[in-house]
Amino acid sequence: MRDFAKSPYQNRKVAANKIRVPRKQLDLKKYLLPLVRILPMFVGSVVVCALIYVGYRSFGSATFFRLKNIEVSSTRHITRDEILALAGVEPGRNLARLNLKRMGEQLALNPWAETVKVHRYFPDRLTITITEREPLAIVNMGFIYYLDKKGTVFKVLNQGDRLDYPVITGFSEDEMTRNPAGTRDALKTTCELIGVLRERGSFILADVSEIHYDKGYGFTLFTASGALPVKVGSGNFTAKVDRFARIYRDLMTQRASLQYIDLDYNDKIVIKKS
Repeated sequence: MRDFAKSPYQNRKVAANKIRVPRKQLDLKKYLLPLVRILPMFVGSVVVCALIYVGYRSFGSATFFRLKNIEVSSTRHITRDEILALAGVEPGRNLARLNLKRMGEQLALNPWAETVKVHRYFPDRLTITITEREPLAIVNMGFIYYLDKKGTVFKVLNQGDRLDYPVITGFSEDEMTRNPAGTRDALKTTCELIGVLRERGSFILADVSEIHYDKGYGFTLFTASGALPVKVGSGNFTAKVDRFARIYRDLMTQRASLQYIDLDYNDKIVIKKS
């Protein structure tokens, strides 16, 4: 058996595999000095924010900002009580804490409201200014709606609403959902036609009982007397109505023999007799 105690490997030294690196002392001043410099600024900012918050709370709870005067613009379709109820405001409320944006959004929910402006004036006054929509026509789309001068369908008619407006047919709620941009453009064109009828010649809007829209053809008017179809098409309304106005009264004397009138030409009128 081999004697490992007498082996020549026993006295051989093993080379060191680690190098001892002396540890440097941490220089705390290098890291603490910048903190010491910004600490007063930080504390100052906290104090300022605290003062602002306390001031805001004090400002908001100040009893001398109690609302006393609520001024509401004159309106035809929305009552003062309805406006105050929608806005959720009443005398005695804290003027500083009123959420004017929220109030404006609530007021805009009323279909008659076209624009809404809400302002506060310290110490105790609030003003609400509403511009109302004005109906230009009635649109029959299953339900009957008001149409304003911008071509906006804005309100379902209820009992007591006025009906003495031109009646528009040919539009549908389904089409408005499928093609809102195209329907809006067609309604704006309808408003242009109504404007021409209001302004031009002896053939006036009162002579029209219905304005029918067809997506492919354009517009057809129906006279109040006898529902005679008057085809107008989709453009150049002023020239067409002017030509028709010159002969309208004479044509109405022949109403019983007329089937329709076609104005959709550049320089003539086609009269179809029965």
